[in-house]
Amino acid sequence: MKKYSHDFVERYEGFLGFGWDRETDENTVICYLQMFADDEVAQRIARRLTDDELLEVHNLINRLLVKHLAENEYHALFLKDDSH
Repeated sequence: MKKYSHDFVERYEGFLGFGWDRETDENTVICYLQMFADDEVAQRIARRLTDDELLEVHNLINRLLVKHLAENEYHALFLKDDSH
């Protein structure tokens, strides 16, 4: 059974762009993140990133998770670990 989904990008029909309004910005970021996380895109990009870029992506993701998710949310939503 799959734990992760990328359904938003598949059904979103709105405008993709940044700077128009908060809702469009949020929807654009969600779509970009889901498109970026596509297996083929992520594997191709990851192989081309420098060591510094890999660290930068890792640190950005971790910083945002720590800042915006409580520990129980991190385990349930990010790790998909409901046993915590």
